[in-house]
Amino acid sequence: MASKQIQVTQSSAFARGYKKLHQRQKQDVDAAVNTIVAKPLAGEPKRGDLAGVYVYKFKSQTQLMLLAYEFDPKTRHLLLLGSHENFYRELKR
Repeated sequence: MASKQIQVTQSSAFARGYKKLHQRQKQDVDAAVNTIVAKPLAGEPKRGDLAGVYVYKFKSQTQLMLLAYEFDPKTRHLLLLGSHENFYRELKR
């Protein structure tokens, strides 16, 4: 079976959030991204004005982190990364 290449893209908001993290947190985010690439339905689908967006929750150190993304069979688009505080308000922008 030939492995399919999945393209991972990121929004500028995701890139800004990722850049601010410590090295250990970046490793946790990378692991979460790998999970999303392997199993895109791992996240929770959102409804209403966020329809089509999935949010994957994971622990980094002791903090709960949220990772918002959209996907189709060939791509995963990373939208936003952060803690729960103000996360959904930022995501709606």
